[in-house]
Amino acid sequence: MVDRGPEPGSVPTSEAGDFQPVERHLEVTRTARYCTLGEGTAPHEDVWFVLHGYKQLARRFLRRFVPLDDGTRLIVAPEALSRFYVSDEPGRHGPASVVGATWMTREERDSEIRDYVAYLDRLAAAVLRGDERVTVLGFSQGVATAARWVTYGSLRPARIVAWADVLPPDLDLARAAAALADTELVLVRGRSDRSVGEERAREEVARLTAARIAYRAVAYDGGHDIDAETLGALAAR
Repeated sequence: MVDRGPEPGSVPTSEAGDFQPVERHLEVTRTARYCTLGEGTAPHEDVWFVLHGYKQLARRFLRRFVPLDDGTRLIVAPEALSRFYVSDEPGRHGPASVVGATWMTREERDSEIRDYVAYLDRLAAAVLRGDERVTVLGFSQGVATAARWVTYGSLRPARIVAWADVLPPDLDLARAAAALADTELVLVRGRSDRSVGEERAREEVARLTAARIAYRAVAYDGGHDIDAETLGALAAR
């Protein structure tokens, strides 16, 4: 009998304790999905990029912005590149299973960040003419995505709205300060939002003040969601 060695992909028992796989990376092409409100009334002078939170999808998240679709602005909701089933029904997932998306996890975080910054830059280049007033709004997990995009990407919006979360703790604040030099930063939180309490809000203000990053804080009576009245006030400014 000829000894053909271990099957491809198998780990010899004697070496299992010393198993050290070699990690490599390969760039691939992905097809990203985004949804819009307000198309058909171009040219727009006001464009909003709205970045959803964890477990959300672009089309569902976009419903919260229907009141802004008054014919004067284009609202663009990019969807994160990683999707997963969020429903917990037993057995196999099927057509009725709920799907959500996430911008990243702790696994391969640097690659994930580079990928979504490049994706969002490419989306902005496809959507914008170059003379619009641009707002980038991130909600919950989307706050970190929005902050990293504006800091590390090529877009320089007129305004960035950080809604229901703080800027990511690993953000290069010196680089962010330079990127936000001509951008209004608005911090929005609900007073009963447990994800951003008073202590975290104070810590965020201290970080921004130390980095000399100007900001405006907005609070409303509500929880972890997009408050329609507050959203309308932001749109009216």
